[in-house]
Amino acid sequence: MTKPLIYSSDFETALDLGRPPNIKQLFPNSKALIVSGKYIDRAMLIKKNCMTIAANGRNAFVIRGALAAAQRANAAIIIEIARSEGGTAAYCAVNLWNIARQTDAFMNELGITIPVAIHADHFGIKTKEDIEPAKTQIPSLFDAGITSIAIDASHMPDAQNLLANIELYPFVPEWAGLETEVGEIKGKLGLSTAQEALFLIQGLNAHNIFPDWIALNNGTTHGIEASDTGINVELTTQIHEALSKYKISGAQHGTSGNNSERLRDIASKTRTTKANVATALQMISWGVEVNDYGNAILNNGQFIKQKKRGVSEQLWKEMQAFANANDIKGGNFKKLNLPFENKLLAQPKEIRDRMAKDVEDFVFGLLTNVFNTTDTARIVIDEILKNRSHDPGFKAEKIEQKNNWTTEKIMETASMMNTDKGPEGNFDD
Repeated sequence: MTKPLIYSSDFETALDLGRPPNIKQLFPNSKALIVSGKYIDRAMLIKKNCMTIAANGRNAFVIRGALAAAQRANAAIIIEIARSEGGTAAYCAVNLWNIARQTDAFMNELGITIPVAIHADHFGIKTKEDIEPAKTQIPSLFDAGITSIAIDASHMPDAQNLLANIELYPFVPEWAGLETEVGEIKGKLGLSTAQEALFLIQGLNAHNIFPDWIALNNGTTHGIEASDTGINVELTTQIHEALSKYKISGAQHGTSGNNSERLRDIASKTRTTKANVATALQMISWGVEVNDYGNAILNNGQFIKQKKRGVSEQLWKEMQAFANANDIKGGNFKKLNLPFENKLLAQPKEIRDRMAKDVEDFVFGLLTNVFNTTDTARIVIDEILKNRSHDPGFKAEKIEQKNNWTTEKIMETASMMNTDKGPEGNFDD
């Protein structure tokens, strides 16, 4: 792998040209190359057969570790937080309004020179009533330094999902990375189909909306995988092929717990360029024992805390006691992030350092040995220099006719679709 550009003339030019206007305004003197999510996606497509990590920064140690790993690998990455993790009802102290500030600060502190996008993941629109307040909240995210967003209305029926995306698109800057989603993440239940994905992407295309990524329900789950079934590579490949003329990439959710070979297949056999990793990084930062692909190992339903790894033994006892007192189990250990944030930060430096270092080593392994992301940082910088802009433009062009995708025709077409959304329920983001 090549070494990252350390404040070279190319880097300085990319810093001047490639940072979006919100980033320049927020951090005028920064040396952090925070870019649009579009550039991260383009770099993966140019290299081919690779994807990058979208690291859910549930705590400062995850963000620091992921950035250090990317610098070692000379890889362009995404730092993200989902609305459920860091929105107005957050269970993490890192949130949608401070994640860019934290990332920028860590990049300057650590001398990180690889390109990074800041992504608001799963900005959930679960009912029609969520749309109006989103018209205020979405601009507030970009005011706070977000450079990419996932408008996730997949909890609603197909027609309402499409219509919500159309209605909210004007509130997303044209230069920003954009993700859309079809099918809630329910594991093997309610799997997405090519018909559903085409309906969403064709309807958006007709309205001059060209997402960079689409997320599917392709067999995986969020949190801890109960079994090693996970991602359905064949289904993913089939849907991506059906969407190929719309030039949209895949976003893989629920990556934690899928074995390395399956993730290599997703990178090499599909059009996936973005792989979300959340639970694995959280558990590793705390010192919980995981297998080689990040799934927590349980002993009689209990997590195994490794000695001299992650948080201090005393703090882990406090976290367990809090979980027991509040009936917090399994994947819901994520609810410990907010109440314990300050106690995590108050630990001795050697413990804080080892927490970030374990995340770094795990992410470095993913980037270099599984995702094939090595040296994509240089590709982003070359693309910025070529475009001489913070906005690389759209990959796709309009194919569909708007008059075929009016509200009435959207409702009519959706009513004739034969879909299985799986069981009802509150499937967490």
